[in-house]
Amino acid sequence: MKPTLLILAAGMGSRFGGLKQVEPVGPNGEAIIDYTIYDAIRAGFGKVVFVIRESFADAFKEKFDAKLVGKIEVEYVFQELDRLPKGFSLPEGREKPWGTAHAILVAKDIINEPFCAINADDFYGENAYKIMSNYLSSSNNKSEYSMVGYQLKNTLSDHGSVSRGICTVDEKQNLVKIVETTKIFKKDAAAVSVEENGSETPMTGNESASMNFWGFQPSLFEALERKFVDFLKTEMNKPKSEMYIPSVVFELIEEGKVSVKVLEANSPWFGVTYQADKPIVVNKIKALIEQGVYPQNIWS
Repeated sequence: MKPTLLILAAGMGSRFGGLKQVEPVGPNGEAIIDYTIYDAIRAGFGKVVFVIRESFADAFKEKFDAKLVGKIEVEYVFQELDRLPKGFSLPEGREKPWGTAHAILVAKDIINEPFCAINADDFYGENAYKIMSNYLSSSNNKSEYSMVGYQLKNTLSDHGSVSRGICTVDEKQNLVKIVETTKIFKKDAAAVSVEENGSETPMTGNESASMNFWGFQPSLFEALERKFVDFLKTEMNKPKSEMYIPSVVFELIEEGKVSVKVLEANSPWFGVTYQADKPIVVNKIKALIEQGVYPQNIWS
């Protein structure tokens, strides 16, 4: 059974100032997602599922449906604020999405096979998809998950803070701990984490960072349903509370219910967080085309 690629694309792009998921960065108007799907197809993925807001649906279908016909199966699911478990209702004034764990959970009814979950606005590199596809295709263990790790210093922005899951890995390359760190700034050749009170924690930049490139079994959905209910019981009336998938995975590791293999893909990573990041991404895509990694027109 071919694995599925789940693309988390429901974010509003507040720091970017627009729908960055479909922002053109390639020579023919391609978005980062175009290169993502191109890499996934040649890595052996059989289906792509977009997690979006319903208000994005027309823009996404216009951008992707025609070019992907006959190349890969495509489905859409909607991450809406009021998509909550029975017994819960949307708090008045809530505007912020419920987080990446909720984004994955909304796909539970259409994914029954091993799957890879990624961010829509991140470029992960061809080799990352090959390694993940091979791992998911060969693993039958329902409690064995995986992720691709990247060096923190290679994932920072020159234009503001980023959020990263900072990982601790054992000698067998199993994930031991992951800490969601929400304000990491580039500082000289290294990095610094800034706390709510303004205090700074120095970082080397060599830390292993989760870029939300996860390999899961369908068994994850049952755990997500349970933990999302627990989350809502304590956090739903906090306007900015979010349930992050790295935190859920770490809880499952602590509970002894899953193991997570950290895969080293040796692939480039770059992404669009701020408008000022876009020219950098455009130039990096152009360089990869010149190197022959991608054709000039990937869908021709």
